[in-house]
Amino acid sequence: MKFLTIIQIVISLLLIVSIILQSRGSQVGMAFGGGGETYRSKRGIEKLLFYVTIVLAVLFASASILSLVIK
Repeated sequence: MKFLTIIQIVISLLLIVSIILQSRGSQVGMAFGGGGETYRSKRGIEKLLFYVTIVLAVLFASASILSLVIK
């Protein structure tokens, strides 16, 4: 039971870091005159970070549901 709580904490911290890195990356583009109104595709590390964030969110939700079921 304690193991699942530790897993949730670790996943949540990783999720927070990945979200902060994504938002920081978008602000860098706006600092050099780029606006947020243009669409551009994600490439390289941005794409990887996007998918990692999705996987971490699914893992966190699964761990939370599992925690409720076990109690």
